[in-house]
Amino acid sequence: MSKHEVNRTRRNLIIATSVVGGAGMVATAWPFVASMMPSAQARGLGAPVEVDISKIEPGSKLTVAWRGAPVWIIYRTKEMLALLGNHNDRLTDPNSDVTSQQPDYCKNPYRSIKPEYMVAVGICTHLGCSPSDKLKPQSDNETGPNWPGGFYCPCHGSHFDLATRVFKGSPAPINLLVPPHKYLSDTVIRVGDDSKGA
Repeated sequence: MSKHEVNRTRRNLIIATSVVGGAGMVATAWPFVASMMPSAQARGLGAPVEVDISKIEPGSKLTVAWRGAPVWIIYRTKEMLALLGNHNDRLTDPNSDVTSQQPDYCKNPYRSIKPEYMVAVGICTHLGCSPSDKLKPQSDNETGPNWPGGFYCPCHGSHFDLATRVFKGSPAPINLLVPPHKYLSDTVIRVGDDSKGA
């Protein structure tokens, strides 16, 4: 056998071994790669959520999950709405000028489509805690004096009003996020979708 034939045999052997080894690596790696792909349940977490708001009592709040986060739907009474304009001087961003925190259609004094219904992601913009309800205008050790109603984050002491706007002096730098949403009817809201339909 000549030297040339030995080199050709060796080259063919190397190629065949590389192909088999590569196929083995792909077969071995596939379960690992597949495990990193999001499951149907995980993909569903980002899907819009339809919420029936007909059972929410005036002055109370309903919480639903969207994208793994709590979303609050607060049914504000006329009395609650009347309190919103009385403390703008105490707020960091009373006019919702940080536009990333709400869709354009919610850049108004109520931060909502319909004044009575507030939709907000219930995650503090400081370090991601979930604030507690302090909906009634009752001052206490956590809320301080002249409390107009809203939310208090017990983790670091951030305060938010009934339009989820942050009070000055709070660790939270900006208002709570208002997610995209739309009304499918008078009693159903779709959170996570504000598209105009066909």
